[in-house]
Amino acid sequence: MTTPPDRGDLAGLIRAWRDRLAPAAVGFPVGQRRTPGLRREEVALLAGLSVDYLVRLEQGRAERPSAQVVASLARVLQLSDPERDQLYAAAGLAAPSAGLVPTHIPGSVQRLLARLPDVAIGVYTATWTLLTANDAWSALLGPIDPGRNLVLLQFTRSGVRVLRGEADERRFECALVSDLRRAAIRYPDDPGVTGLVEELHRVSPVFASLWAEARIVEHRSEPKTFVHPVVGPITLDCDVFTAAGTDLRIVAYTAVPGSADASRFDLLRTVGAEQAPGWPGADLPACEPVDQAALPAHAQERIEG
Repeated sequence: MTTPPDRGDLAGLIRAWRDRLAPAAVGFPVGQRRTPGLRREEVALLAGLSVDYLVRLEQGRAERPSAQVVASLARVLQLSDPERDQLYAAAGLAAPSAGLVPTHIPGSVQRLLARLPDVAIGVYTATWTLLTANDAWSALLGPIDPGRNLVLLQFTRSGVRVLRGEADERRFECALVSDLRRAAIRYPDDPGVTGLVEELHRVSPVFASLWAEARIVEHRSEPKTFVHPVVGPITLDCDVFTAAGTDLRIVAYTAVPGSADASRFDLLRTVGAEQAPGWPGADLPACEPVDQAALPAHAQERIEG
């Protein structure tokens, strides 16, 4: 006979972990608070839940939460892997299998997003599926859309416009394909990986050709020039990191201090998201004419996620 999950335990876990999380760890001001932790309203906002539903969860009155809700709470509450598994168990759900591509974001990475507002940071899985990003990223690349896959965007030409040379473009694509092959080898039982590879073969002959070559190419630091509807062309340095102990990929865009691009980036972070509704939708009007002399030699419009 199966024992039903302990709703009181689930409620207690959520309350305890909410109370222990310092507001500064997620980018909120401390201010005057009755308790040192996060308010329900703040957790609900970050997790994409209604406050009423979070209250019912904390009072043990809600029905079994979905895996998506539990995953979102684990991310917002910055749980460790064992704590995340405990939250799933208390909700009556199986914890994510070790054979699947990891999607859990450690607290250290969450703090990185919150404490570096001057850097556009996006967090991806091993298959280059976006998990989360900060406000600076949203201003640069459009509204955060978890689940958007960079490899698919690249090979279907359906993302943000990036200006780069032909050789750099091919190297970038080879690195993406190399990453995806590595993930397919490491997580052979994940149907999401298999499905993504099959879809890319179906929609992109270029991907199929690069996949057949089986080249191993690593990402490298490089400048990227975006054409943004608010500030026009803006060149930022792009670096790709791997969080220690995980397969997560962290992409960071920074501007050279004191440069014209740094001024544009400051402006973009202030007004970009509000002044470019729908960005980066394909139906946006064309940008103002670009000063070709200010762009990299032989630059071409490309895609970025």
